[in-house]
Amino acid sequence: MPQNSSKNHSSNQQLDVTGPTPKSPRTKMVRSSDDNEKKNLVKKLKDIEISVPIVYGNIAFWLGKKASEYQSHKWTVYVRGATNEDLSVVVKRVVFQLHSSFNNPMRVVESPPFELSESGWGEFEIAITLHFHSDVSEKPLHLYHHLKLYPEDDSGSLSVKKPVVVESYDEVVFAEPSEGLFARVQNHPAVIVPRLPAGFSLPPVPAEDADKRKRIDPKDNPLTQWFTNFSEADELLKLAAARQQVQAQIARVRRQLSLIDGQHQQQLKPPSEL
Repeated sequence: MPQNSSKNHSSNQQLDVTGPTPKSPRTKMVRSSDDNEKKNLVKKLKDIEISVPIVYGNIAFWLGKKASEYQSHKWTVYVRGATNEDLSVVVKRVVFQLHSSFNNPMRVVESPPFELSESGWGEFEIAITLHFHSDVSEKPLHLYHHLKLYPEDDSGSLSVKKPVVVESYDEVVFAEPSEGLFARVQNHPAVIVPRLPAGFSLPPVPAEDADKRKRIDPKDNPLTQWFTNFSEADELLKLAAARQQVQAQIARVRRQLSLIDGQHQQQLKPPSEL
């Protein structure tokens, strides 16, 4: 299985994108009864949901001539915002559980970018656990990603210029956020929030939170150039294209049915009318 070498970040270039995984259903975080009791004294926004689009996956770089029997690839596994926003506004830390053949297989990343780089030769499943800030959710979110080092197409040859990129999209939904949390995230690009009724007032955001949001810019991550674009604009374009294809197919089927119906009616006519 994979072996050795451990760093917190990975860079480099090369790409062989194994297409984006279709968007999965939204993951709704449900509070436990103990969590609800703790939140009773905090004023919550009833019937309100906020969501955080996330992407998790890996990038794998073949080492080419530098590759050895047990060190054929350098790879990075990560959790990021859908368009690479800073997730630390809701995520406190991320735990990556690697294969048992690695030294210290449980790796904890306490700050963005929430990623882990390693090197090895084998593919395996990585358990990814997101721990949220206490005002977001007491329950962690468990994700699973199968590390991919080789292109899906078996005929595709390895190239040092084309990394393998495999990503999955999800939206984490938090129901009935506190007023303080809503105020803290309402202008953050990583969080989707609904519009509140006119005149509704929220508590002020602590200055330290605003400063932290300005300082952290994960878009400086050198891996950004290889990330799949999961923006809403792209999704709308894909949906529009898919809709056109479906409408065209429906039109073709209707024409075929019309021809079949005409032939059937012709066959049913008595001989005197033919």
